[in-house]
Amino acid sequence: MSIVNNDFLIVFGVLLAVVAFLYSSVGHGGASGYLALMAIFAFPVSVMKPSALLLNLFVSGISFFFYYKKDFFKPRLFYPFAITSVPAAFIGGMIPLENSFYRILLGIVLILAALRLFGFFNSKEAESTKINIPLAMGIGFGIGLLSGMLGIGGGVILSPILLLLGWATLKETAAISSLFILVNSIAGLSGYFMGDKTFPTESFYLVPIAVFGGMLGAYYGSGYFSNKVLKYVLATVILLASVKLIV
Repeated sequence: MSIVNNDFLIVFGVLLAVVAFLYSSVGHGGASGYLALMAIFAFPVSVMKPSALLLNLFVSGISFFFYYKKDFFKPRLFYPFAITSVPAAFIGGMIPLENSFYRILLGIVLILAALRLFGFFNSKEAESTKINIPLAMGIGFGIGLLSGMLGIGGGVILSPILLLLGWATLKETAAISSLFILVNSIAGLSGYFMGDKTFPTESFYLVPIAVFGGMLGAYYGSGYFSNKVLKYVLATVILLASVKLIV
């Protein structure tokens, strides 16, 4: 059975490429956007989590490559979060959630993602401060666990934290978030498979579309590209999806 109605396949593909483009331009894998689209197109809940993590792997990896080439990646800002987030994401990936609880929790996270795109959490960078390693490790664990449970990479949560605490610049945040999303997505998928879940193989057909959008977004985003109008449109789509999930 197709994971998306054939009548809307082209529309879904175009929107998927746009989401990958927008998210990769800011160093994200796009899982929250993919989940929002899947909710709107009535994907089964059992398909949403693994599909979003799969697409996250490719798009976040591409995004990290472009930002790394521009020398925005700072390892000292990445490791404290990753050390705890990776095992936590693995554990989260093994945790099955009831459909109703999953939809409500995901809806809340998507609202936060939409608010961030609207600029509520990252309108300006805080004054640069030294990273607090114990705090960063605690934050990493919490984000990792939630990421594995919901099928997201956690960048949409990590990015505003880095900026609000003044631990990284906008470009550094994009580079850190992209690798953070990549390793968490790998861990989350690994935990998912350990739970003896069936993987929706049709999700692989979506990968080339996401990769195409992700490459374009990462290329322009790692340079000077910015398009606020499209980001606001994407935020609106995510808000609509979150309402559909929660109500």
